Amino acid sequence: MIRTKRPGRGATLPHTDAGEAAVFASRVGNGALFGGLALLAVLVGALDIRTGDEMHLVPLLVVVPALVSVFGTIRQTVGVATWIMIVAVCSRLVTGGTFWSITSSVVFTALACFLGVGACALRIRHAAEIARLRSAAVALQRQILRPLPILTDQIVAHGIYTPIEEDRLVGGDIYEVVQSPYGTRAIIGDVQGKGLAAIGAGFAVLGAFREAAIREPGLTGVVDALEDAVARHNAFSAQTGETERFVTALVLGVDGDDRVQAVNCGHLPPRLLHDGVARAAVLRHTSVPLGMAELSAQARVAEQLDFPPDATLLLFTDGVTEARDASGAFYPLDTRLGHWARRGPREVLDALHTDLEAFSEGVRRDDIAALALRRAPAGGHRRRPAAGHGARRAAETFGRREGHGRAAVCDPMSR
Repeated sequence: MIRTKRPGRGATLPHTDAGEAAVFASRVGNGALFGGLALLAVLVGALDIRTGDEMHLVPLLVVVPALVSVFGTIRQTVGVATWIMIVAVCSRLVTGGTFWSITSSVVFTALACFLGVGACALRIRHAAEIARLRSAAVALQRQILRPLPILTDQIVAHGIYTPIEEDRLVGGDIYEVVQSPYGTRAIIGDVQGKGLAAIGAGFAVLGAFREAAIREPGLTGVVDALEDAVARHNAFSAQTGETERFVTALVLGVDGDDRVQAVNCGHLPPRLLHDGVARAAVLRHTSVPLGMAELSAQARVAEQLDFPPDATLLLFTDGVTEARDASGAFYPLDTRLGHWARRGPREVLDALHTDLEAFSEGVRRDDIAALALRRAPAGGHRRRPAAGHGARRAAETFGRREGHGRAAVCDPMSR
């Protein structure tokens, strides 16, 4: 937890997010601010004396608190306003004048300083609200998407996830890796659209995947459960007036063999990095995205992909391939991966993330999600025996519940 002191208040308040803490932090040091202010006051005072009675420049200093309110803290703005009040009042008393002219000048200066402080307080309050909303959105997505890396009996899954830094912070990229009695099941997907509605569809897919990955013995059965989840979510969205959405997804099943099962639902094919070579994995059957099965007469099928030891299987969303540079050119993923094919999965992801930031000059147009899968080291299952055991126990629980349900339907006397 980060603790910061809000300028202008004595109490120290807790902030759980660095973004919110940055709102209350000063952007300019007090030394530089008040040193510059003193220099400005001296220059304006000297010019005011030089011009004499023809033009009084000191009253123009009332705009300084308004300028400081744009970037300063409340305490800094109050300090600047106080200093300007002292300078303006002293200058007016020295130059003299009638009672009403002096009084009106002092009142005008005080009003301008008060408005500057008020504008600063409103700016900081608004920025803090935006920071809290953004923090809540990020925390929501971080709770939905499990932290990486993830170790199972079969694989180690490293990954990166970078949300788009805009008001619609929560995107629709999803991923998950689940240990099941039938091996490790993994998914990476991209929900159509952005915002909370998109993450709602993504959460529906993730919930169905976490359940079906343990329950279904076949990978196509897992995908069928995901299709049903998206269809149910779209039906509910239609009732509430929301837009129906589809989800592109790549679902993998990894066991102890040197091959991996894959069902591609309109997603980008993975890349295999092995023996210093990076190449696209060949998928001969690409079916329609999740939520669009009614538009296709062909059933989804599972294919076999090579996944030898010491190879890295890279899964990613279109935020990687559709990143653009200043000229509008797309990111050359395959060319870049060729330079990193001999690196480990974590090093490949680090290089990919750094290179994407440099290529796009920090301008993101979509979420970026990528998983790098590597076979678990020999004996990894002995270090984590609870993973497979928990999955088997969950599958047995599902089986018993389904068995009881069928028995209750078949035998009306069972009650």
